[in-house]
Amino acid sequence: MSTDTPTASSDEFDPAELEALRERVAELEESVAETADDGGQKMTIVATKGTLDMAYPPLILASTAAAFDWEVVVFHTFWGLDILHEEHSKNLKLSAVGNPNMPMPNAVAALPGMDAMATKMMRKRIDDNDTATIEELVDLALDQGVDLQACQMTVELMDYDEDDFYDEVTTGVGAATALQHMAESDVQLLV
Repeated sequence: MSTDTPTASSDEFDPAELEALRERVAELEESVAETADDGGQKMTIVATKGTLDMAYPPLILASTAAAFDWEVVVFHTFWGLDILHEEHSKNLKLSAVGNPNMPMPNAVAALPGMDAMATKMMRKRIDDNDTATIEELVDLALDQGVDLQACQMTVELMDYDEDDFYDEVTTGVGAATALQHMAESDVQLLV
């Protein structure tokens, strides 16, 4: 099989450029090898929502990644802190308003008691399907080594006491620390 494109021989390249290219390839191979030796992937998830339906994604993704030996940090800020708050996490609500998957129009969803009804229906569905609770998922994530972090600024803003969080939750974490982990991560998610 012939091609119309002539092939370049090493004689056509500047020897200094060719050597620089070989060195760069060696550096990249070494970098890839270090990443593989380093234990694998890193993931950072930023959890900003504290509703029942939005508490599941960061916890499920984090514990799944940890099961694959990924280093995982979940940085909880604003309403996402309620996921880590022992008392609040047991009473997370589901909002019927503005949820496009709710089988009712917003005008009906805005009626008094609709959020409570939607939450009750979702909790029943969770129970009927033997889906893990938020508490169970927090415990699982912590047991698997996921670093569940509480944003210090938000802890102060919401006037939470650090003792209100699950044991082993990392408190006193600022945005700079979270950004550093994000910069080092292979996967960054905002939930």
